[in-house]
Amino acid sequence: MCDIEKPPKDIEWQDLTGLTRWGSLRELTLPLPWLLLSWALYATPYWALGLPASFMFFLCALRLNHEAIHNNIGLSRRSDGWVMHVLSAIMLGSNHADAYCHLKHHKHSMGPEDCEGKCAHMSALQVLAYGPRFPFDLNINAWRSGSRYWQVRVLRDWAGVAGFVAVMVMIGTQWALLHLGVMVLGQCMTAFFAVWITHQGTQNSGLAGRSQRGPLARLAYLMFYHREHHLFPRVPVSRLPELAMRLDISVPGYAAARIPVVPAWDKTKVQG
Repeated sequence: MCDIEKPPKDIEWQDLTGLTRWGSLRELTLPLPWLLLSWALYATPYWALGLPASFMFFLCALRLNHEAIHNNIGLSRRSDGWVMHVLSAIMLGSNHADAYCHLKHHKHSMGPEDCEGKCAHMSALQVLAYGPRFPFDLNINAWRSGSRYWQVRVLRDWAGVAGFVAVMVMIGTQWALLHLGVMVLGQCMTAFFAVWITHQGTQNSGLAGRSQRGPLARLAYLMFYHREHHLFPRVPVSRLPELAMRLDISVPGYAAARIPVVPAWDKTKVQG
């Protein structure tokens, strides 16, 4: 495996960190419309229409959780932790276990200590088969390797999950039970959508990850600017397109080396 690329020098990026109050509020509420839409649709005979809404909720919740991990929402670290606890309950998984493994993923990207990134070495079929085990591996890794700080927060996450599940089961209506089922499915697909598609095929390239341009990048709520995120993790996701433009223009060879997430839906490369 090649050495992973390092952040280019002489690139202005500090001005992209930090959000306005409106920007912070937008990030915090980003998943909410999709969650409410999915619940509304699940309560109707046309419940299947709620599945795309749940997918988009899960995507936006992953983005919000990801920003909380990197302290990019503009909140205190304590508040970031509570954001992750609330999302853990609704998404039915420990986001602090994810946080612990994600920070190791940045430190040891694609290496033997990268529990999160190891699925990037798999084929598409292998990672889909591995998907249901992926959350268990993250939780086990966080519990065994993490300090008491992480263990306590993982336990809080699962207490929240247990409480949320109990409430939804007591409600017992179609929309509540469908939400629980779809969130379990979402957890099983996280390895594929959150890790594999943004790293697969980059192991021997030296690139920090794949990076998309164009409409698909916007449809994915900018989560496909993954190479740029790895290079400058303190830049909020909402500012990554601007960072990518600076890198494309200013760093020789950067744009030409880029590997899109979905090449057929990628905007024409800018030659660096």
